[in-house]
Order: sequence, then C-alpha cells, then structure tokens
Amino acid sequence: MLLNAAPIRILGLRLSTIPSTQARNLSRLRFRGRLPKSSNPSHETPKPNRKWTRRAAVVGFLSAGSIITLNTYDPARHATLAVDRISRCVWAVGLSAWDYKRTLTKDYGNDDAMLQAYSDCHYRSAKRLLHALQHNGGIFIKLGQHMSSVQMLPYEWTSTMRPLQDQCIPTSYEALDAMVLHDTGKSIDELFVEFDPNPIGVASLAQVHIGRDRETGRKVAVKLQHPHLEEFAEIDMATATWCLAWVKQLFPEFEFTWLGEEMRQNLPLELDFQHEAENAARATADFSKHRYTTLYIPKVYHSTKRVMTMEFIEGARVDDLEYLQHLFHADPHPGNLLIRPAPSGSRSPYNFEICLLDHGLYFDIDDELRVNYAHLWLSLIAPPSAKTQADRRKYAQLVGKIDPEMYPVFESAITGRANLKALEDQPDTTSLGFKRSGSLLESLPQSEEEIEAIRRAVLQKEGLIEMVFELLRRMPRRVLMILKLNDLTRNLDTALKTTHTQARIFTIVARYCSLAVWIDQRKEFFSELRRSGPSLSAFRNFVSSWVSFHVYYDGLRLLEMGMDISAHIRMTSAWLRGLWANGLVGAERAAAGLDD
Repeated sequence: MLLNAAPIRILGLRLSTIPSTQARNLSRLRFRGRLPKSSNPSHETPKPNRKWTRRAAVVGFLSAGSIITLNTYDPARHATLAVDRISRCVWAVGLSAWDYKRTLTKDYGNDDAMLQAYSDCHYRSAKRLLHALQHNGGIFIKLGQHMSSVQMLPYEWTSTMRPLQDQCIPTSYEALDAMVLHDTGKSIDELFVEFDPNPIGVASLAQVHIGRDRETGRKVAVKLQHPHLEEFAEIDMATATWCLAWVKQLFPEFEFTWLGEEMRQNLPLELDFQHEAENAARATADFSKHRYTTLYIPKVYHSTKRVMTMEFIEGARVDDLEYLQHLFHADPHPGNLLIRPAPSGSRSPYNFEICLLDHGLYFDIDDELRVNYAHLWLSLIAPPSAKTQADRRKYAQLVGKIDPEMYPVFESAITGRANLKALEDQPDTTSLGFKRSGSLLESLPQSEEEIEAIRRAVLQKEGLIEMVFELLRRMPRRVLMILKLNDLTRNLDTALKTTHTQARIFTIVARYCSLAVWIDQRKEFFSELRRSGPSLSAFRNFVSSWVSFHVYYDGLRLLEMGMDISAHIRMTSAWLRGLWANGLVGAERAAAGLDD
C-alpha cells in the first residue's frame, strides 16, 4: 500500500516513493487532521511542536538582545556590573559582620580561648573581604591597601590586606595604546621612538613604562592609568559606600563608613594626573626656597588626565639596603620612594638625593589644626607633670575630638607606643608589665613581646575594638592621614635598620612643631599690635614665646647632634665587628645593617 511504502535512501538522502500528486493530497489531509493513523508507528511523520519552537525563538531573541545591549549600552552594562560587585561585597561584609556579632557575644571558658576566637574571627573576616577585593579589582585594591596601612586596625586585618600592596595586575599594551590614542590623539609609537611594553612598576591605579620621547630624544618615565578605572570608578565608589552604610545600619557598633568617605574624597584626585602635575609643580616651588635640600622632585614634561610623561630617575627604593650599602655610610632622613647618588650641581648637602615620585594625593592642613597638632606633639615630648597631662588631653580634643575615655587609644595610635607616663607619681610600668616612658624622647624600641602584649590587650579588653572603630569614625580625615603618614615613617625607619633610635623621628617632628607654634605666636603678636597698639603684657608674651621657641628648637637640635654622634659610634663598632669576622666586605655589610 502506498501509504505505508518505505522511503528510499539515495546518496544518504531520504526520498519518498509516494507520487507527487498523492503526496500533496496526503499533505492536505495531515494539515486538516483527516489522515488515518498508520498501523506502523515507525513510519508515522512526527507533528512539529510549534509551542516550544516559539519559546526557543523568544529566548534566543532576548538573549541576543541582552548581549547586544550589554555591549553597546553603557548604563545597562554598568548596572549589571554594579549588581555583581555589590553582591560580592555584600556577601563578604554581611557574613563578616554576622561572624563578629556571634563571636563577640559568645561565652568562653577562659581568656586564652576567647583571644583565639577573636583572632580567628579577625582572620576569617579579613580573608573574606580580601577575596572580594581581589575579584572586584580596580579601586577595591586601593581600598585594601589603605586598610593595610592603618595600624589602629587589628593586626590580623593589616597583615591579611598587606599582599594587596604587591598584587597589581598590569594592563595590556594594546589597551594602553588605545587609551593613549584616545587621550592625546597620537598612538604610543607616534609619541615615543622607544617604548618598553613591560612596565617597571605596577600600582593599583597606574603603571610606569620607560620610553624615549620622539620630539626631544630624552629618556622618560611614562605613567599610564589603567583604562578601566575611569569607566568603573563611580560604580566602585558607590558600591563600597553602599556596602559600608548597610553594615552600619545592621551593626552600628562596627563603623567603617570612614573608609568610604576617605575613598570618595581622595580617589578622584588620585585619578587626575593633571592634578598630580600641579602638586609636583607646587612642591618644587616650595622646596626651591631652600638653599640646601636632599629632596628632589622629578620634572613633569606633559600630562593629560590619564597619561603623564616625567623625567626618568635612575635609582632604587629608599629601603633597599643592598643599594644603600654602595652609596653612602650615613643614615638618610625618611624619604618617600626613590634614592639616587647626588648628581653634579645638586643642592643636597650629602652624597645622595631622595626623589619624590608620586604627587597624586596632597592635602593642606588649616592653621588651627596645624598649630593644635604642634602643641599636642610638644606635650608628648614634655616630661610628666600635671600640666603635661592636661595639655595632652586638651589638644587631643582639639585635634581629633578625643574625649578622656578614648585618649589612651588615641595616644597609642599617634605614638605607636603604650601609654606614656603623664604624672610623676604614675607607676613606672604599664598594666601590661612593660616600662612606661615619661615622654616620646625616652621611648625605647618596641620588643616583639610588647607588640604581642598590646595586640592581646586590644582583643581582650571588652569594648576596646568598638572604641577603635569609633575613634576612626570620629577623627577628622586630615588627622587620619597624618596618623597614616606617622605609621609609614616609623615603618620606613625600622626597615632601614638605622643606627639612631626611634626618638630621632620624634625629635625632628618636634623641632618643626616648635617652629609652627612660634610662627603662630609671632603672627598673633603683630595682629594684636595692629589691633590694640603696643602694650607691656603683649611684649612680655612675645619675648617669652621667643625664648621658649629657642629652648625647644635649639635644645632638640643639640639632642639630635648627640644622637648622630652616638649613631656614628654604633656604626663604627658594627664596621669593626664585621671586619674582624668577614673582612672588608663583611665590614661594609655590617655598617649598612645587612648583617644582624
């Protein structure tokens, strides 16, 4: 029967044996639903499922439309990325906040178990956030770097975030070339006759390449911003701010919104290389007034918002002891980034120059804060007395809005030490069992045991962690930046293994603080003279201020000279020990601090 006739395969094609006229009739029968069912199911032609076909077409159309929209319509793409970044941060921050809440309210059998639980919670939370920051990249890396340098945070946090200082992924040459062409109207090849595609340095916001300028032929350092930062900076800042505000709403005692405020204020400045060029010019002008200075600011030849061409400096990191060993035998004052031999015509009184390379983040300190901070620092180096105690708390309130209850935490943050002795009748040892210094000038280097004891005390004392968070929230942002600078300077001094004690840093800062106070008092004297005319009391106060300034300034300078002599003796002793043990090479290494 023709209806059941089997098809014939010819060259792999399936052909029907039904005549064309019959086939057309059968087609019409099938369409109208009047075709009799075949007795052989294997020969039945399947009915097409039009419902699922339509659904597949709709899904395909929507998918293609979504892909096209995400690649061509920036608001849609930004919204998608924002949701992805927010969800990652919300998960890390929310889970950590819950972890803290659970850990801090739990009862423990003994102090050791409690301290271990607190420390483990710190590590877990820091690692969650580290994972989220690494995945998000961009300015989130910068946020983690900032956290790693705030010494008031628990050690578990700062040590976990520290790898972000060196985990910056370079941008490809192709992406950089496209950005340069967009920003300058010329490609990299058109601007430079030579350009090393491998960066000599990669940071969270930019990377630096060596090139040779096509017009002048001079060797230059080319600083290029990572192209994706400009596109996603607003998204990332909004994401971080939203997450921190969300944590504050759920857990008010865990205050991190200051991080978002800090990023909102500073990041746009750091992403603008033209602003950085202006800062470099201003710093150059400021130091041009000094006849002798060790500081050198590289010249900026050209800058757009994301591309900067600068003078290339041959040198090494300022904490590179191997490099310093062959350069000089004196202890440099703490610098910023790079050190080099003093070239011909240098204004440096030594045989080296310290080159300040990064000018992205500068800030001014208003006169009131500057003078109050100077008074606070002078009170910290003053010998213990009732007046010293009153001055320290008075200026802590004026500088950082610090009440008496929070003062001990603030003092430790600003000095890096356990509480100083403010009154003569106070015990000579702290509650942790370590010697209490009367002032910063009497401070000895911290031992590992003291650092660990302070860390345990922070974990153990009830409410102290929350107090640290509150202190960070309450302090003005400028003061927080000053504390960060203090930490970086102390860390650099430790890395250099200087033959001076830590008191030398405090001495240098105190000399400039005494100068700041004297300038303010002199200004006030002349203002009063113009306002009220000459008076005996005003003249007496002026003379008293002048004498006090010279007692402080000249006395501290003499103290620093004594430290220099003592340091030279220690360095000479180390040189002789190295010579005795390992010859001339050993002597040089020992004097440079390379052999413990």
